[in-house]
Amino acid sequence: MAVLPIIITGSPVLHSRAADVTEFDDDLRSLVADMFETMEAAPGVGLAAPQVGISRRIFVFNWLDDDDVLWRGVAINPELWISPTAVGPADEETESEGCLSVPGERFPLHRADLAILRALDLNGEPFEISAEGWLARIFQHEYDHLDGILYVDRLAHKHSRAAEKAIKKSGWGEPGLAWTPGIDDLEG
Repeated sequence: MAVLPIIITGSPVLHSRAADVTEFDDDLRSLVADMFETMEAAPGVGLAAPQVGISRRIFVFNWLDDDDVLWRGVAINPELWISPTAVGPADEETESEGCLSVPGERFPLHRADLAILRALDLNGEPFEISAEGWLARIFQHEYDHLDGILYVDRLAHKHSRAAEKAIKKSGWGEPGLAWTPGIDDLEG
């Protein structure tokens, strides 16, 4: 297993739809193991393959809910159904999100409260998870990555402008930029 560099916003792999996984083999298992290690080192609660430069429809997640239930897994070729999203301004305290591909920044974003994730596991077997709250948010965030959408792309105008300024100030937004958890300190 290895910690992989995390691609920063601006690289084409983050801004285009990822390809379906067709081979369920040792290479896939190795990639998923590296993704878990990278996510944990970052630290994060989710990581999509495009974030490590791989245009495949895969994401991993690892989150402990308020009831001490650990939600950990991999979603391959996922489908996601969501409930309607609330209208009005997002709550800056309870709806702020961050992203390992826009490290160190957080902005409020409305997400659906409920989501149903259908995907394949490492053996190509289908599974389904009904999620609510923060877990539903994690699934939506990671699923967006597979379609080439970053959470900053979904922000309301006021926060969108702030995100654009933060990205520009950090010198991001162009291809070839990455950071490696455990080596680079961009989250602090």
